[in-house]
Amino acid sequence: MTDLLSTIDGLLIDIDGVLMLGDEVIPGATAVIDALRARQIPFRVMTNTTIYCRYTLLEHLHAKGFDVSLDELYTATYVAARFLQEQKAKSYFPLLLPDAQLEFNGIDVDEETPEYVVVGDLGASFTFARLNRAFRALLNGAKLIALHKKRHWRTPDGLYLDAGPFVMALEYATETNAIVVGKPSEAYFQMMLDDLMLPHERIAVIGDDIEIDVRGAKRMGMQGWLVKTGRFRKEDLGRGIWPDQVLESIADVIGD
Repeated sequence: MTDLLSTIDGLLIDIDGVLMLGDEVIPGATAVIDALRARQIPFRVMTNTTIYCRYTLLEHLHAKGFDVSLDELYTATYVAARFLQEQKAKSYFPLLLPDAQLEFNGIDVDEETPEYVVVGDLGASFTFARLNRAFRALLNGAKLIALHKKRHWRTPDGLYLDAGPFVMALEYATETNAIVVGKPSEAYFQMMLDDLMLPHERIAVIGDDIEIDVRGAKRMGMQGWLVKTGRFRKEDLGRGIWPDQVLESIADVIGD
């Protein structure tokens, strides 16, 4: 195999489906991170998961053997918190689990008259009462922030509704559009591009989702490398989106 690392100067690597499958490390994934370190190739790891703050997720990655620093970890929750901070927001209404809310330190929780309603993964806590309170806050002038708009997610117990359906319910009810800050939003990728300060065409995004990762990368002028792990299905290759590389897994980045 061609030495893929010689074709790029930086990497953006998805976590779910690329480095990890559920709680299991994909074979060879930690070796790829070690190889990037050894070759001094800058990288960022990223995820749309909004269950945890970065500190909790970083502990989990370290426990699994990944040599990643806090500055190299980007989550939709972190990007949303930075967005609110840049807007000088003083209050928000979180449709988020408690651990994820730790990312928003310094911004007050207000369930009556918040400046923003932030929607992420809330699982079974997505109740009518809580959604209706968010609905009323939006009618009172709050802006709607979606960490992502994924329709569902897969667990060992089967498919579960993700945040997307609840975001769309609030959009429909209030006749407004959410500001989406997670992948594949330009804001999400641009934050990492600004961090790396490298030519876009010399950066590759490695992901398992042809829409979110590959199309999102190409829209920003980056390369899109698709792995056949995680969410990948063979039908993905017939959707008119052309990855720059199709890999069996992230281990192919460094070959044998």
